[in-house]
Amino acid sequence: MTSPADSTRLGLLTRLADELHHAEMDRRPLEPLTARVPDLSVDEAYRIQLINVRRRVAAGERIIGHKIGLTSRAMQLKFKVDTPDYGHLLDTMQLPEALPLDVNELIDPQVEVEPAFVLGRRLAGPGVTRNDVMHAIEFACVCFEIIDSRIVDWRIRLEDTVADNGSSSRLLLGAERHDLRKLELDDLDTELEADGRLVETGNTSAILGHPADGVVWLANAVARFDVAFEAGHIILPGTSTRSYRLSQCSEARGRIAGLGEVVLNVVGTDRMQSAAQEKE
Repeated sequence: MTSPADSTRLGLLTRLADELHHAEMDRRPLEPLTARVPDLSVDEAYRIQLINVRRRVAAGERIIGHKIGLTSRAMQLKFKVDTPDYGHLLDTMQLPEALPLDVNELIDPQVEVEPAFVLGRRLAGPGVTRNDVMHAIEFACVCFEIIDSRIVDWRIRLEDTVADNGSSSRLLLGAERHDLRKLELDDLDTELEADGRLVETGNTSAILGHPADGVVWLANAVARFDVAFEAGHIILPGTSTRSYRLSQCSEARGRIAGLGEVVLNVVGTDRMQSAAQEKE
């Protein structure tokens, strides 16, 4: 039987989920949830995330995978958190290769270059090992993940980004497909270019030591919510570099040794830059 206190708390989480949903739809970011609800727990933040994911699925969207965020020390330092998080990927987030991204559809998007894994078989925790992950992955490719925050000025704590679906927004897969058995997955150099200028470099060893270990962590973490990964799902294990604001460029190129290149054309940056100047 649910107590009055539990019902009140559930009502609060539902209201916070509604606020995040409308912030994304209206492109109007919120004050941090943790500033208003200081005792918000990580588990409650994941409940908020699931409320909105279920809302989107009920509206006709389809879950196509999961992303892990904040796996590299560079990203943890950038956003002042000390543990990874995860979010859901939906079919409406995946970008077609040929079309540019209009940043005016988002709030303050940033791009990350990272590997992407596509599963050939179901993967369910708890008890998932690296060996399980390596056998479940059908192929790997290079990927751009575009993150965006429904929290104003990216003033996030872990609970804020978790509730906000891991700051997920869009993803773009590179065209090349590669067999993991032919790669040293934990030692692949990574580069991010913006308008022909090299802005970030890294190595996949920075992704929790080995990108497959990120998938191990994730598969076991979501098991407590009765979530499993299905064949065909895309898993993004995180980036080895810092992210880069898309309002600052019109073309981004990401490369990971052995996985190839992914290219993203960006439009609408002129309006975003003007809005930022007016805000200042």
